[in-house]
Amino acid sequence: MLRILRISARECGIMLKNPIYLWCMVLFPLAIVFFFTSIMKSGQPAKMPVGVVDLDGTTTSRSLIRRLDSFKSTRVLNLYPNVTEARKAMQRNEIYAFLLIPEDLAVDLKSSRQPKLSFYYSNTTLTSGSLLYRDLKTVSTLGSAGAGSSILSAKGLTPKQIQTFLQPIAIDLHAIANPWVDYNMYLSTMLVPGIIMLFIFLITAYSLGTEMKFGTSKEWLSMADGNIYIALAGKFLPQFLLYLSIMLGYEYYVHGVLHFNHLGSNVSILLNTVMAVVASQGFGIFAFGLTPSLRMSMSICSLWAVLSFTIAGTAFPLSAMDSPIQALSWLFPLRHYYMIYQICVLNGFPLSYALLHFGSLALFVVLPWFFVGNIRRAMLEYEYIP
Repeated sequence: MLRILRISARECGIMLKNPIYLWCMVLFPLAIVFFFTSIMKSGQPAKMPVGVVDLDGTTTSRSLIRRLDSFKSTRVLNLYPNVTEARKAMQRNEIYAFLLIPEDLAVDLKSSRQPKLSFYYSNTTLTSGSLLYRDLKTVSTLGSAGAGSSILSAKGLTPKQIQTFLQPIAIDLHAIANPWVDYNMYLSTMLVPGIIMLFIFLITAYSLGTEMKFGTSKEWLSMADGNIYIALAGKFLPQFLLYLSIMLGYEYYVHGVLHFNHLGSNVSILLNTVMAVVASQGFGIFAFGLTPSLRMSMSICSLWAVLSFTIAGTAFPLSAMDSPIQALSWLFPLRHYYMIYQICVLNGFPLSYALLHFGSLALFVVLPWFFVGNIRRAMLEYEYIP
């Protein structure tokens, strides 16, 4: 234990002298936390600009425009005289979509001739395209429903009969765990820990590689009396405590300050955070043990961390990916962290429901110990190659 503490004190001195540790272990992670949680603080994009081509110019068309502008996600930026001008505005990124109201809309509605409302939207940005498609489709449906309601009312039907005719099936929709469909709540909880885990990967491999680069590897091992296990434990203990503090601070910020919805206990949050940090350090040690080279081990860590964002399954569900990719997902720590978060923290299920994912994170902790002999040999025998 004394040797571990002496090596930890040595590691603290190295961290204080090298500004890379300050930037990658404190400043960048804190900046990432506040950047992502503030950029999506509204939950969903609001008041995205759209245009309208109103060829009717009646009170009916103006009522549709007012309804479209009243939606949370939509702001009617401009009225255009024709489709060409609206299309050019969309190509200049001034608007994301536009609604085309045809001539004689009001007349056709009253005479039941089914006029066609057209809307065009850019799906280059998937989120804005999906939200605007929903609003444009809704306002088109409301327009036809309003006209139909007027006609049925003139024929003497009661409001209940009209509602039954226009909407025979009412949908009672409940979004579980995230009823507000808050993008901040389900994206930041993956992106921020994922980027912090990326830094843990890189700094872990960097710490071992610089021992070889600066020729201090033999001194480091001698402080552990040649025991590589004690050397690794002393080296990464300060990093573990610092990264754990950053991750727990992030968890407190999103759940205690921003009040992200969660049904899980503090124990599940703490256990998931601890396992994520030690698993990330384990993967960094494993990458260096696999290829005892500063450059190659950091390249492996970078590649694995970047792929993790796709494999995590937030942007695109893993169940819709090919079977080989689904099998490979078990090799990414971020996937298991996010699944534990979904199962035990967000939805509040017992920890036993995520036992396989906890076990997978534990394997990442055990994995580097199969390569410690390679690390020890590299520290004693290998020459650093830039």
